[in-house]
Amino acid sequence: MATVPPPLQPPQTTVSQAAPPFPQKPPFIPPPLGSSAASGRPPQQATHAEMPDKGTKRASVPPMMPQPLCIQGSSGCDVLRPVSEIPSKFRSVFSEFPFFNYIQSKALDDVLYTSKNFVACAPTGSGKTVLFELAIIRLLMETSEPWRDVKAVYMAPIKALCSQCFTSWKKKFGPLGLNCKELTGDTDVDDFFEIQDSHIIFTTPEKWDSMTRKWKDNCLLHLVRLFLIDEVHVVKDATRGATLEVVVSRMKAVHTYRTAQNPEAGFYMRFVAVSATIPNISDVADWLSKESGPATYLDMDESHRPVKLRKVVLGFPCNPNQSEFKFDLSLNYKMANIIQTYSDQKPALVFCSTRKGAQQSAAVLAKDARFIMSTEHKQRLIKYTNSILDSKLRELVMVGVGYHHAGVELSDRKLIEEAFTLGDLPVLFTTRTLAMGVNLPAHLVVIKSTMQYVAGSCEEYSEADLLQMIGRAGRPQFDTSANAVIMTKVQTRDKYMKLMNAMEIIESSLHSHLVEHLNAEIVLQTISDVNMALDWIRSTFLYIRALKNPTHYGFPAGLDRYGIEAKLQELCLKNLNSLSSIGLINMDEDINIKPTEAGRLMARYCVAFDTMKQFCEVGGTETLSDLIKLVSKSKEFSDIQLRMNEKRHLNTLNRDKNRITIRFPIEGKIKTSQMKVNCLIQAQLGSIPIQEFGLAQETTKIFRNGMRISRCLSEFLSHRSKTGFSAQLNSLILAKCFRSKLWEDSPYVSKQLEKIGQTLSMAMVNAGLTSFSKIEQTNPRELELILNRHPPFGNQIRESVLHLPKYEVTLEQLPRYSCDTAEIMVKVNLKNQAQLLSRRTAPDYHFVSLIIGDSDNNVVFLQKLTDLVLLKSGSWMKKIDVAKASEGQDISVNLISSEYVGIDIQKKFNMYYSEARRFGHCDNHNISSDVAGQRQQLSALKPQATPQRGKATYTTNQGSASHSDFGNKRQCNHFCKNKDLCGHECCKVGVTVPLKRSANQESSFSSYLTDLKSRCDTLAQTPIKRLKMKMSEEMVSDNIQQFAYKPKERIPSVPWYLQYH
Repeated sequence: MATVPPPLQPPQTTVSQAAPPFPQKPPFIPPPLGSSAASGRPPQQATHAEMPDKGTKRASVPPMMPQPLCIQGSSGCDVLRPVSEIPSKFRSVFSEFPFFNYIQSKALDDVLYTSKNFVACAPTGSGKTVLFELAIIRLLMETSEPWRDVKAVYMAPIKALCSQCFTSWKKKFGPLGLNCKELTGDTDVDDFFEIQDSHIIFTTPEKWDSMTRKWKDNCLLHLVRLFLIDEVHVVKDATRGATLEVVVSRMKAVHTYRTAQNPEAGFYMRFVAVSATIPNISDVADWLSKESGPATYLDMDESHRPVKLRKVVLGFPCNPNQSEFKFDLSLNYKMANIIQTYSDQKPALVFCSTRKGAQQSAAVLAKDARFIMSTEHKQRLIKYTNSILDSKLRELVMVGVGYHHAGVELSDRKLIEEAFTLGDLPVLFTTRTLAMGVNLPAHLVVIKSTMQYVAGSCEEYSEADLLQMIGRAGRPQFDTSANAVIMTKVQTRDKYMKLMNAMEIIESSLHSHLVEHLNAEIVLQTISDVNMALDWIRSTFLYIRALKNPTHYGFPAGLDRYGIEAKLQELCLKNLNSLSSIGLINMDEDINIKPTEAGRLMARYCVAFDTMKQFCEVGGTETLSDLIKLVSKSKEFSDIQLRMNEKRHLNTLNRDKNRITIRFPIEGKIKTSQMKVNCLIQAQLGSIPIQEFGLAQETTKIFRNGMRISRCLSEFLSHRSKTGFSAQLNSLILAKCFRSKLWEDSPYVSKQLEKIGQTLSMAMVNAGLTSFSKIEQTNPRELELILNRHPPFGNQIRESVLHLPKYEVTLEQLPRYSCDTAEIMVKVNLKNQAQLLSRRTAPDYHFVSLIIGDSDNNVVFLQKLTDLVLLKSGSWMKKIDVAKASEGQDISVNLISSEYVGIDIQKKFNMYYSEARRFGHCDNHNISSDVAGQRQQLSALKPQATPQRGKATYTTNQGSASHSDFGNKRQCNHFCKNKDLCGHECCKVGVTVPLKRSANQESSFSSYLTDLKSRCDTLAQTPIKRLKMKMSEEMVSDNIQQFAYKPKERIPSVPWYLQYH
């Protein structure tokens, strides 16, 4: 390839040579990404070289504007564009190289000088990230400073890519005044606040999906002007591809909505996507099209790869009766010859299907091969081994072999990556996940076996996976040539030979996950009927591919566009019926669709449809153990695998007489992944150390998903009927346990405090500090002595406890007794309100749930109370009616924190329901049997009173009051608990409401006497021990004259205690 030297190129006086066998240091400094040397081209000679002249040097002065670099290619003379084309204030972004490489130069005009949507398809390692940087600069050029309301989103399929790009762009764009924010964790209420001041947001499809499920309610998303999609070919991935597709389609909807709302503003959202080499890049361009037309795309095949790659496919004999495991094991003994043949004495990277396979292969190679290393090289390896924690890995590194996978300690992984990057580690065995994440240099890449284990079964790698792994070979920054070897069976050798030369068309995977995403769009109100569902489908990649390859999606071949749309509509309707069957949406006869509260919860917490189906099976009597089993079966944990080498450790956690085991032991041995998830959840909640790093890492993943699943479960049950108090209470407790990673009655409450981990918490438990109140009462100096820390550590811990919220719940039964309902007043006090006004340990979103249940397992009352509400007034109160339960009169009152273990309040309260007649509101109430045999049936005591001139009738037939009596009687105001046994007659018969005084005084007074005598006849003997005089039972005629005043007659003296009945 002929080259014309550029004026700006610095002089080159050395030529890179092949590295010696595993050199002590890299033989040359790799040329930076984007330079001419990085593009696989020979180094250029400077036009004005420095020439020695009698001990002096003559300096060359380059021109102010470098001229484009012309290269002779197969299609004629092509041009490498100089970085100087970029405005001066943005050139620092590309300070590592003076010229863009061939692929970057071809895309420069479309990316930098237009605002069209753009898709680039180029081989791995061709510098596609630079295209994103050019797109950001284009956005900044269009917007005036300060760039306050400018936001760009970078989306990559895995967190490792986001982290790499975040680290790089923070250095490049930070000096320009742009703030970068990495947003890859699980859903958090503060996410929108975190991105408020950010200009470039780095995220994954799953995270951005959860962030955008309420995009109409958040104006920040309307500020996104540039959406960057890395590795867009992952859209075909069976697990995360559907999420990527839906998120991109949703962002298109945001753009359409924003344009329709304010067409005059001229706002637009630009999409820029890059992909590995795929044949149907035009379909991706169609998908990312605007109203004006499809996106512009650049299609560069493998012939434009900066580093020429030699691909070798080796077939090995495999007996039909031989298992995949044994075949994979047999390949370990072929590895030494392959590395010796193809590595050219440069670092080699070997991809294995499993973690255990990587470790076994490394151990076999360490025995079979001996690497010739200098003394200095060995000393550098010894330096690494001194810092490595894993004993097995330490032994292997000593001989020049290492392994790297997600089960290795993070610190060990960093050391291995460093050693391999510097060329100190000759061979590294790893798993497929490394191909998507860490950028490690390798001259040779070996794919050991083309089978992988997915959910316990074997399946072949896809072409995209193979290309991703092969892409680790010959990275331009590190190498100039590369080899890739694929080890497979003889029977499949020809297949992979063709696969390496041909291309695999990427298809959509949305049809397999349509039900969850349909529900999310229904909640967003993007879809409100079946026709709108089809309109939404038209915005997806699924629609593009279904028109071209309908058989892949189960549709008959030969259908025209309308036929395929009808099939897609049928597919939507099928999924809508599934949602409706468990109450996630409501559909009427006209197929109008509305979301339910359960559907909103499913969308808000990103819960799988199969998991929601399990929630619907909750009966209401589930215990905490039952709910943990339920959560362990969630679809979100389907990718957790049970490995053979983990069973012993898990069974020890489950049952062991000599150790602390889990709270709810699992019957039998650990045999399934669900049992594994259950065991790890309980071990974490019980603060039982999980020694194996791989299990500890999976536990972190389980709790990350378990927090949102348990929150969704508790809120789902709260919106169901009021007949499941036990399940509702335990779901609230479980959600809090997932959040705090402790059981609700755990003594390790101090773990929830800042700067207190497992070790310090254990020390506090051993010292008897098992509650917040005990920690608060302990002297700070004593705390420091227990924890072996210096002052003021004890003061800080005690201050944290002092500023936790302290609650008090009081209940009072109001004196309005009834046979079937009672009325209580519940009051929640914030005891340390004054302290919390100055400082709070708990976050702003902390709340407590007040839940009251009766003996029939019914939820009497449920209310969320935030700390912010309680801080304003100091207390909260509510009057609650409690219906009488058939199983007992006790109610359970629980105040459950959303975050903290150790501040909950749980108590029992005994209700009293009156057995007496009710006055004023009850018309058909039968009095129960006599209390302690002291009360008789009223109907046997007296005849019915005769009404006179409109007076109320006082009827006691079967213990019920007549309607005419309702206006004259009311309950008294005494606070007696048992009104049948108290000494107040008004508690038994009520208080008479006086009627309007009649004109006939004598008649009215006679009526009063009659009523008084009637009440005396109905009363049972009072149990109060006091002297009484029993009135004569003979009927005495009422003579009003006997009560007249006679001043001349003297009434005989009578003892006072005979005056009263």
